[in-house]
Amino acid sequence: MNEGDLRSAHMVASVLLGYPDERLHDGLDVLAEAVAGLPAGEARERLSAFLSHVAGTPPPELAAHYVAVFDLKRRCCPYLTYYAYGDTRKRGAALLRFKHALATAGFEPSDGELPDHLAVVCELSARGAVGPARRLMLESRPGIEVLRAALEEERSPYADVVAAVLATLRPSSARERQAALRLAAQGPPAEAVGLEPYTFTEAGR
Repeated sequence: MNEGDLRSAHMVASVLLGYPDERLHDGLDVLAEAVAGLPAGEARERLSAFLSHVAGTPPPELAAHYVAVFDLKRRCCPYLTYYAYGDTRKRGAALLRFKHALATAGFEPSDGELPDHLAVVCELSARGAVGPARRLMLESRPGIEVLRAALEEERSPYADVVAAVLATLRPSSARERQAALRLAAQGPPAEAVGLEPYTFTEAGR
C-alpha cells in the first residue's frame, strides 16, 4: 500500500474500532467507499467483511457485543501497552511515549481516550503521521496479534478489523511470533500501581 492507502485503511479501522455510535452507522456509505478504493488484499477483504456485518446487525446488538468483548474481557484489551506491561509502573512510561507521538502530530483524542488505544493509533496514521503510528504498531505487534487471536476465539467479527490493521504492516518476524505466543500463554505482568496520571478499568472506554 502507498501512504494514501494506508491512511484510508487506518481511518476506516479507527472508526470501526471505536464504540459503535451514530458516527459509525451514519458513515457506513463513506466507509464502504473508502474500503472499495483500497488495493485488493487482506486489509480490504477484512474491512469489507466487517462493514457487511455492521450493515446487517441492529445497532443495539453491535453495541452490546462491543462492550462484551472490549470492556469486559481483559484478553481482548484494545490498549496496546497493556499486553507488554500490564498494570505496572513501566506501563506509565510506555503510555507517555504514545502521548508524545500524538502531541508531536498535534493530535489529542477528542473523547479523552488513552493514547495507546488501537483506534487512536490508527487515527494518528489517518491524520498523516503514518511513520510514527506504524512504529508504535510494530513495537506493539505481539500484543495486537494476541488481541486478534483472542477476538477470533470469541468468534467476534472485530477480529476482521484487527487483522486488517495487521495486514497493513510488514510480515511478522519469528521473534514477534514467539513474543505473541509467549504473551498468549503467560499474559501481561501484574502490578496494580504506578499508572498515574493514567487509569485503566475493565468497564471504561
